[in-house]
Amino acid sequence: MRRKTRIPPPPLPQRDGVDPVRVRLPFGEGWATVRDHLVARLAAGDGTIDGMLEAGLVVGADGRPVTRDAPYVPGMYVWFHRALPDEVRVPYPVEVVHRDEHIVVADKPHFLATTPRGSHVAETALARLRRDLGIPTLTAAHRLDRLTAGLVLFTVRPEERGTYQSLFRDRRVGKEYEAVAPYDPEVALPTTVHSRIVKERGVMAAREVPGEPNAVSRIELLEHRAGRGRYRLFPRTGQTHQLRVHMATLGLPILGDPLYPVVTAPVPAGDFRRPLQLLARVLEFTDPVTGRAHRFVSGRELRSWSSYDDWSP
Repeated sequence: MRRKTRIPPPPLPQRDGVDPVRVRLPFGEGWATVRDHLVARLAAGDGTIDGMLEAGLVVGADGRPVTRDAPYVPGMYVWFHRALPDEVRVPYPVEVVHRDEHIVVADKPHFLATTPRGSHVAETALARLRRDLGIPTLTAAHRLDRLTAGLVLFTVRPEERGTYQSLFRDRRVGKEYEAVAPYDPEVALPTTVHSRIVKERGVMAAREVPGEPNAVSRIELLEHRAGRGRYRLFPRTGQTHQLRVHMATLGLPILGDPLYPVVTAPVPAGDFRRPLQLLARVLEFTDPVTGRAHRFVSGRELRSWSSYDDWSP
């Protein structure tokens, strides 16, 4: 069995709060040069890899540029910064609810991704907080959907990240969401929904399938008026889009949802008029490092309820 090697620290600094990309050259492949492997693996445009190598933008663990003819060494690490996509700025702030030497709890707006992924890189909550707070080691302990607003927990010290992530893995975090959706007096609430949800890679929407339930949500009605309801949601598991799927299953799709119950046309970049009316309102847990009992509450409001007449259906 091949011994697991320690990952060297990145030799490149962050750029705009974004870490450099790390690539490890795999064992069992017979490439002649690092360049040949990167061209095949990254599928970048013609000449892109050659240009990066010639400009000294790809470096090894010692920080020295990798040359175009550098031989392929299995297990070798190389780093580089990806070209940042042209991102539309989300015109809402990330509010810091709590900060200490171990964690940062942020109140994320709708439309802002939690961490860099796909076409959302520098314009993410993590990159913004790293820049604004001057904490390059900041890391997300969990994720919140880009379209969902509300509370996200970040860790300050890399060595403590796993400890805080285990809170979510072991379901030791109390999470409470709020949503606005149609009101139907025929739907008996409160209720607990159990189902099996699968999310396939490359497919936007998750779906329910027969089988052992892996998703459990409690749904409560707080109040209703003029055909709309304000709901409190308690996810007891953490499947992708779980609350959105379960609300749609009940016949109460969350306002502003472009995926459930049916996938609609993608929201154009820069169109912030109809945010998904889902908010991660409360995070509650006992800090595994300090032992303190925490309860954080989002100060955001769902616009379709607080400014009822201004919400365009």
